[in-house]
Amino acid sequence: MDVAVIISADPAGKNVLRHLLQKYPLVEEKTQWKGKPVYRWQNLAVYTSPLRCIYNEHIDREIAADLFVFATTHRSEKGTPTLSCHAPGNWGKAEFGGEDKVLCRTSACYLKAFLLMLQQKNTLGWDVVQEVTHHGPALEKPAMFVEIGSTAAEWKNAEAGRIMAACIVDAFTKPAPSCKAAVGIGGLHTTPNLRKAVERTGYAIGHACPKYWLERLDQEMLQQAITKTVEKVELIILDWKGLKGEKERIVSLLEEMGLQWEKSEKMY
Repeated sequence: MDVAVIISADPAGKNVLRHLLQKYPLVEEKTQWKGKPVYRWQNLAVYTSPLRCIYNEHIDREIAADLFVFATTHRSEKGTPTLSCHAPGNWGKAEFGGEDKVLCRTSACYLKAFLLMLQQKNTLGWDVVQEVTHHGPALEKPAMFVEIGSTAAEWKNAEAGRIMAACIVDAFTKPAPSCKAAVGIGGLHTTPNLRKAVERTGYAIGHACPKYWLERLDQEMLQQAITKTVEKVELIILDWKGLKGEKERIVSLLEEMGLQWEKSEKMY
């Protein structure tokens, strides 16, 4: 499987790129992309984009690859030092790239593999999270984001760049471990309860819808989350306490669609 690693001109992206080039035998190709060098090793090709990663709309029409991995910055109001990954897409209005109510294709198994690898290699003691599905760009090919956060100090942290580069190489130069794919619904942006189900069972979550988008979650969007997961979705995992006042509606929706579901807290 050919993997395109997309680096944008932000501090975290430059940090990851520097460590990829220092630690691994990436070879610069003769041809460039957007006036920047392209580096390749095994099945990985590394591209530098002049745009922020979230605005690289339909980059899969310009670059041939089976999976697109965007390495970039993570921002949060709390400024918590974080290593993270997530699927791109918009449950509602596209405020930061992508298209309104359009999710990208993604791989639940690769997201889980990357999350667990971040945990294993996390020498910094930072938070390691899988975030909910959010922001652009819009692509037809499978995609995921891997991010260093949450302030300039962390974006430039050399050890964080080394960890992220190592996880990119180790995760994407081999097939993803087998898993049972799921969609997550409810809870916080950093999916603490859904993540426990992923960590402690054979399930992996591709797309996750947080509690602040539940009012917009309908059959169309849920069907997108299912069909745009590379692996066959076998279960809907609910952060039960994180469904707010939407419990009855969400359960009715799942039953109408004939989908199997389980409360995350029952899985660990």
